[in-house]
This record gives sequence, C-alpha cells and structure tokens, in this order.
Amino acid sequence: MKDSKLYSILYNKCPRCHQGHFFIYKNPLHLKNFDKQYNECPVCRQSFNPETGFYYGAMYVSYGLDVAWGLILFGLTNVLFDFGSMFFLISYIISLLLLWTTIYRKARLIWINLFIKYDKTKAIEKA
Repeated sequence: MKDSKLYSILYNKCPRCHQGHFFIYKNPLHLKNFDKQYNECPVCRQSFNPETGFYYGAMYVSYGLDVAWGLILFGLTNVLFDFGSMFFLISYIISLLLLWTTIYRKARLIWINLFIKYDKTKAIEKA
C-alpha cells in the first residue's frame, strides 16, 4: 500500500517519497491554518508548488469529489431509505459545510499525485 498514490492521498504524505508531510497542520479542522502546506517536502525536497497557478486544476477534482459525495448521499437518503428530496438537500449542504476543509486537502493531494510519481529511491530508510 505504501507504494501507491492512494497512500499519499489518504495519509497526507509527499507524492514522491511518501514520508514527508504535505500539510503543515495535520488536523483539517484547524480552520485558521487548514490550508497551510510546505513549499517543499521536508524529507526529499520535492517542490509542492511546481509552477504558478498549479492548483487551479484541483478545483475540478474538488468539484468531482463534491458530486461523488452528492451521488452517494442521494443513494443513501432517497434510494435506500426513501427520506425525500428536501432531506437530501439539507443533509448535502450541511455535510459539504462540514467536509469542505477535508475535500480541499484531498483535492490538492489528488491533483499533485497526478503529476508526481512515487520514487522509492528518494525515501529514507528509518532505522
């Protein structure tokens, strides 16, 4: 699992070495600093800002995650439990308000993992 991109995305790790942290603060609910990320990996020195405007593409990933969550929630509230459309709409809005910091982080990690490959030679062996 550690050799996969999924590891980097799920555990907020550097896409190249999978050891350094991507975000400075681990807690996405730390609202004042949830978006603070390192300029480069503290372990392998991979730049996390390859070019100006690099993360504009993460907005499309974020939109996709929002839509996927909406489809899952719709399936749960209307198809599986038959709660109705208004319940779905209210629960969707509330859940997006609660999850927006996590979605923001995951979208950035997915986006950078599309362009940077894992390199096990950059990983430092821990004794």
